[in-house]
Amino acid sequence: MSVLNNMTDKDDKEYEPYDHRIVEKPCSNVRATANLIKASLGSGLLAGPLAFSNSGWGVGLLGTIIVGFICGHCIHILVKTSYGCCKIERKPQLGYAETCKTVFENGPQCLRRFANAASIFAEFALICTYVGVCCIYTVLISDSVKQLMDTYVPGVEISVEQYCLIILIPLCLMCQIKYLKWLAIFSLLANVFLMLTYLLCLYYAFQGDITIADKKIAGSLARFPAFISTVIFAMEGIGVVMPVENEMKTPRKFLGFPSVLVVAMSVIVFSYSTLGLLGYLRYGDILRGSITLNLPMDEWPAICAKVFIALSIFFTYPLQFYVVFDIFQRYSDTHGKEKYRTPLQILARVLGVCFCVAIGMALPLLEQIINIVGACFYSILGLVIPSVIETVFRWENLGRFKWILWKNIFIMLFGLFAVFAGCTVTILDIIKILNNRQP
Repeated sequence: MSVLNNMTDKDDKEYEPYDHRIVEKPCSNVRATANLIKASLGSGLLAGPLAFSNSGWGVGLLGTIIVGFICGHCIHILVKTSYGCCKIERKPQLGYAETCKTVFENGPQCLRRFANAASIFAEFALICTYVGVCCIYTVLISDSVKQLMDTYVPGVEISVEQYCLIILIPLCLMCQIKYLKWLAIFSLLANVFLMLTYLLCLYYAFQGDITIADKKIAGSLARFPAFISTVIFAMEGIGVVMPVENEMKTPRKFLGFPSVLVVAMSVIVFSYSTLGLLGYLRYGDILRGSITLNLPMDEWPAICAKVFIALSIFFTYPLQFYVVFDIFQRYSDTHGKEKYRTPLQILARVLGVCFCVAIGMALPLLEQIINIVGACFYSILGLVIPSVIETVFRWENLGRFKWILWKNIFIMLFGLFAVFAGCTVTILDIIKILNNRQP
């Protein structure tokens, strides 16, 4: 019999996790929403038109809504399962990996031996994903600055690697912020710059002819995996969900309707679908990786769009780095002495940022390699793992006709398809790039 059924009403009344949660610097609902939007909606928003080019405008619009709903649902079941585990363990809060471990520890007898493996796998996936995101963000910021400098200050000849070193210091300083409450300020700024870029892209979309006659409703089936991978990569921010929910002033407002999750996912799906649709209808199949690359660089609105997206990525960096450091901090706090804790954390943050910048400078084809890691682990973290842990947690109460089991099997298969599709398409792109480089 699962623990879910073994919990008595008395236990439910005796321990309410939210009543025992003590947060040093709690986040308001607005700040939590800003963090969640920024964690999920990043530079991938600008790849929306290219994704619609792969899928066709009809399939793209419908697919974006469906994928957004699935991603939002998986966040919902992750948070709800974590809350149930908190009641079982009588703990005020649990992280992503801790939730995975607790689910298996209290699940069916035959699965309990996998508890430690589930926790290790979840943390490995989190670290790989967010270290990869930090690496690619470093290069994206530096590349954006270089393009602007090369165009408007041609006398300055600095390589992308040198720009990486230049932004190293401000990144190290920003990543010293310990609380999500203060990181929310950067998230708000990043959201503002991203929305300004979004509006400028819409401005240029409406400047030309938006026609539907010569645009395909459904694209090639062979390019559909590229669409799925791009949408999931752009919408997923699952690693930030538990830290955000755990540090809310009113965590009960995270789920429900209206709630932090509903507002955030509505903004994300609306922004992605509108820019993807209008950008594709305006530029068609000549779209490049980011719609900003299609904008004319001799006009000030286009210049502003380039600057704004660089600033948006820059201010998003410490939020992504927070996930990596949160894992390190959980282990260091239990082993280190109190008097060395603060200096150790400062040093670790600096070394962590330097490590990400160094990888960004060293690896060739970084964007493609990180896309493999991102597409793979975002799908696993955001789709596969939530569906598995809810199934294990509710094993003895899967609903009428076991609908929860069938629903989660569908989500898991969809996530595994996204993993395979994302890796396959990116590997083919890498092979194509390498072949084109050969003399």
